Amino acid sequence: MTRTTIPTRDQAPVDSQPTLEGFEKFFGFVPNLFAVIGKSPNALAAFKGLQIPLQKTLDAGMRERIALAVSEVNGCEYCIRAHGFIGTRFGKLDLEEMELNRHGKSGDPKAEAAVSFAKKVTETRGKVTDDDLAAVREAGWSDAQIIEIIALSVQFLYTNFVNNVFQTEIDFPVVEAQEVVE
Repeated sequence: MTRTTIPTRDQAPVDSQPTLEGFEKFFGFVPNLFAVIGKSPNALAAFKGLQIPLQKTLDAGMRERIALAVSEVNGCEYCIRAHGFIGTRFGKLDLEEMELNRHGKSGDPKAEAAVSFAKKVTETRGKVTDDDLAAVREAGWSDAQIIEIIALSVQFLYTNFVNNVFQTEIDFPVVEAQEVVE
C-alpha cells in the first residue's frame, strides 16, 4: 500500500500542473510516480531537467533496456512494470528481450554490454572495474555514450528511490505477449 496520497493533476501544486498535463497527454493519464514527484515542483523540475535532454540520447529501446536493468537492481516493481509497458510501446522491445535486460543481458551483444554496464554502475555505485569499462568500450560504445548510460542510470535510480520509499501504487498495465508492438 502506498505511503503517501497520490494527488490528481488538479490537486498538485500549481507549478507542477503544466508538467503533469504533459505526462497526461503522452500517456493518456498522469502516472502515479509523476503525481508523487509533483508534490514538489522543484523535484519534478529536476526530474524533467534530466529526462528531457536524456530522451535525445541513445535510442528509445536502449533507454528502456537500461531502465529495466537499473530498476531490477533496485527492486523497483513500479518502474519494472512502467518500463515494460513503455518498452513495448515506444522501444519496440519484446518480452523475452526485456526479461534479459532486467538481468543485465540482451539478445544483442552491443546492447548487452550497455545494460550489463548500467547494472554494474548501479550495483557498485559507480565503482566499476577497469575490465567493466573496457568491456563496454570494446562493444562499440564511445565515452560520450558511456556517460549517457551513466546519466540514464541515475535518472532511473531517482525514480526507483521515490517509488521504493513511497511504495507508489502501480498504475501501468501488465504487458501481455500479444500486446508487444512490432
